[in-house]
Amino acid sequence: MIFDEHRNLLFSVAYRLLGSAADAEDAVQDAWLKWSSADRSQVADPKAYLVRIVTNVAMDRLRSAKARRETYIGPWLPEPILTESPVTADDSVSMALLVVLETLSPLERAVFVLKEVFAFSYAEIGAAVERSEATVRQAAHRARSHVDARRPRFETSRVAQREVTERFFAAAAGGDINDLMQMLAPDVTLWTDGGGKVRQALKPILGAERVAPWLAGVASRPYEGVAPQDMVAEIVELNGAFGVVIRGGGRVIGTIALELDETGHILTVYNTANPDKLADVSARAVHALDDPRAK
Repeated sequence: MIFDEHRNLLFSVAYRLLGSAADAEDAVQDAWLKWSSADRSQVADPKAYLVRIVTNVAMDRLRSAKARRETYIGPWLPEPILTESPVTADDSVSMALLVVLETLSPLERAVFVLKEVFAFSYAEIGAAVERSEATVRQAAHRARSHVDARRPRFETSRVAQREVTERFFAAAAGGDINDLMQMLAPDVTLWTDGGGKVRQALKPILGAERVAPWLAGVASRPYEGVAPQDMVAEIVELNGAFGVVIRGGGRVIGTIALELDETGHILTVYNTANPDKLADVSARAVHALDDPRAK
């Protein structure tokens, strides 16, 4: 079935555009409904047609979500997802990049994802977002400049990334502030997303001297009715790289993703604890995202 052949691609595009697995699934379902009612005899390129549908659905959702996110309690982080282990980390679904993409306009985000991640041509993107090729090129330039300014690009080996993740959690769980201080970049930022539904910091915590004690302190206290000794952590493939899923009381209570700098120190800690954003991880839904390198 044609739609099923492209479902993985459609989810991959929608998730990168929306930063939410639930919203991405809804966008794919909307695309299916539109595809089901379409006159397919008039569709010369089903793949391009379907990408256009899901892109426009996602852009509409981004516009409607903007107001909701402006009133969100505390920092807003993308919804984490479990991903299959690639040979190399997939930066295009990393928490760090998705956070940067949140600062783009819906058009810029769509153009960036379709061009930089999936290597669609400007003409193909123009048709997908219903804009002229010139407009698309301008949006691509703005988006690329914006992302480059906020997201320096360098590669971290998966071995090193896993070692840092394991060491980080061991130090945080054990309350080892000295080890944490050695691992954290001096200008590290900790983002915690509780959505006002669970206890979390309402503003980013800045600097190693504040982040290390905060992490060690949290690990030593009960959290949402779960004692520290009853929490279990698992190193998993999270958003294309190694991360941590924390369970307790029969449920997932949080995830942690790390961003490293060029020296291997931890530049950013992303802690997602809003229960509404843990459903996908709780369900152990592992996403085989479309690999843009195979396009």
